[in-house]
Amino acid sequence: MALALGSGGARGYAHIGVIAELEANGYQVVGIAGASMGAMVGGLHAAGQLEPFAEWATSLTQRDVLRMLDPTLTGPGMVRAGKILGKLSELVGETLIEDLPMPFTAVAADLTHRKEVWFQRGRLDAAVRASIAIPGVITPVVINGRLLADGGLVNPLPVVPTAAIDADVTIGVSLSEEHLTASGFPDAPAREEAADAHESTKADSELVRTLGRWLDGIRGQLHDDDAERQGVELFEQLPAGLRTRDVLDLSLDMLRSVVAKYRLAGYPPDVLVTVPRDACGSLDFHRAAELIELGRERTRAALART
Repeated sequence: MALALGSGGARGYAHIGVIAELEANGYQVVGIAGASMGAMVGGLHAAGQLEPFAEWATSLTQRDVLRMLDPTLTGPGMVRAGKILGKLSELVGETLIEDLPMPFTAVAADLTHRKEVWFQRGRLDAAVRASIAIPGVITPVVINGRLLADGGLVNPLPVVPTAAIDADVTIGVSLSEEHLTASGFPDAPAREEAADAHESTKADSELVRTLGRWLDGIRGQLHDDDAERQGVELFEQLPAGLRTRDVLDLSLDMLRSVVAKYRLAGYPPDVLVTVPRDACGSLDFHRAAELIELGRERTRAALART
């Protein structure tokens, strides 16, 4: 089978469970294309290093993840992700994509030229790093003069690159299924607002408080200038606990979902495994175990429908 693994931040851990369940059902992966976390998981599997990566990922706590994100206040993103890339390089070394035992494509977005970029040759770790650069979150990279970011911007579920793979079936894994919660906003427990997490993200908390005060001032001014004259409230109350990161997550998820629908309409896989968008936040990289299990569950359900 050929695999197309979609983008979706930490939800990409579900890809690990998908691969495990497919192999448990007798499927053999002969080629992979991936965007963002789909590129990371797919590249690690193609290099034979997915199992040690899964063991490492399931051992991470929220505090571990916060230390690894390598935050920056001056770059074109909130985190540099250098430590994550370091773990990837530790596992795959200087492996070249063309030397992998199966065809592999990592999809990235060329922000300057507004083009989709397929990495099918060159350093595996560099290709994956380019593909996982979530806009506004993980800093983009420059390769061969091109400013590259998350492949999910242009192709959240890269089925097309698998067309040249000699496979009996193509299985796509989308991380952009509609929300399961009625409101479409992640439930409070899933956002893990623990005291130690806040202690480790003081800069982000201060930013949120500053933006909150600024927005409150604007809202108050609008109320004074317009609402009183009209006798109505212009805005309803924002969802409790809504953070800058939540708004960014929801915005990117909406973009991925819309683009994925258009892509799938033209190039549908033979089997589609779906993972809900509200399974976790994009940066909830401490929740690997439950997301891997979710991937297995969703794969069983997809196979039962075929």
